[in-house]
Amino acid sequence: MSGAIETPQVLLAHHLKALKLPTFLREYAKVAAECAKDRADHPKFLLRLAELELLDRERRLVERRIRAAHFPAVKSLDTFDFTAIPSLNKMLVLDLARCDYINAHDNIIALGNSGTGKTHVALALGLAACQRGLSVGFMTAAGLVHQLMEARDERRLLRLQAQLASLKLLIIDELGYVPLSQTGAELLFEVFSQRHERGSTIVTSNLPFEDWTSVFGAERLTGALLDRLTHHVQILEMNGESYRLKQSRARRRKDIEKTGDDLPHDPETGEINDS
Repeated sequence: MSGAIETPQVLLAHHLKALKLPTFLREYAKVAAECAKDRADHPKFLLRLAELELLDRERRLVERRIRAAHFPAVKSLDTFDFTAIPSLNKMLVLDLARCDYINAHDNIIALGNSGTGKTHVALALGLAACQRGLSVGFMTAAGLVHQLMEARDERRLLRLQAQLASLKLLIIDELGYVPLSQTGAELLFEVFSQRHERGSTIVTSNLPFEDWTSVFGAERLTGALLDRLTHHVQILEMNGESYRLKQSRARRRKDIEKTGDDLPHDPETGEINDS
């Protein structure tokens, strides 16, 4: 008797797995009980299951895109303190999070001194792109050049270049922190060139444009790169006091307050000195 009762459930589980409907399989008993309680008909029962399946499938796809992007951390604009960087155009950043610039194959360059949140903003825009179903890749400039040179030595450069060119959004972080060799600069230039008007690129840098020659070594190469990169571009000005330094000071103040230790004061003004 129990076998006869279990057979439909076993077959249903088999069929749902074959159809790749894991949420149906996991939720159908619970939803059936809810629909019975609400006196919902069969179409409403199926509708609820279909909605749950679609929502869960989209969540899994977003998670897969985030993993494929190789973000060092998942950041959103909700956790970014725009008041800490007054030079940054908040409305522009929020508009960019809609990802229309990717459909237009425009680029973004975030310029500013170290610690002002350039990487956070880039990661947040990358997350927004993943959530909208777009392919994203993240790497530092030095890391990308290392991969390109390694791929060239192993005779798989064309394959890597094709993968990079196929991304809807490529984020290149920390351009300018490490000078590039002539070969490395040429390989990186080729990446920008292949993506020109075919895909969007976000670049973060601690250097103003006039100092990029110190990274790429040759004025002609730097000029050609900037010509391609800035053809259709949104520039985010992010100069200001180090965002990370501010957070570190705030944490230090809280720790001192918790322990009850006296905060250091300026002997002349009497103000708290947390530097």
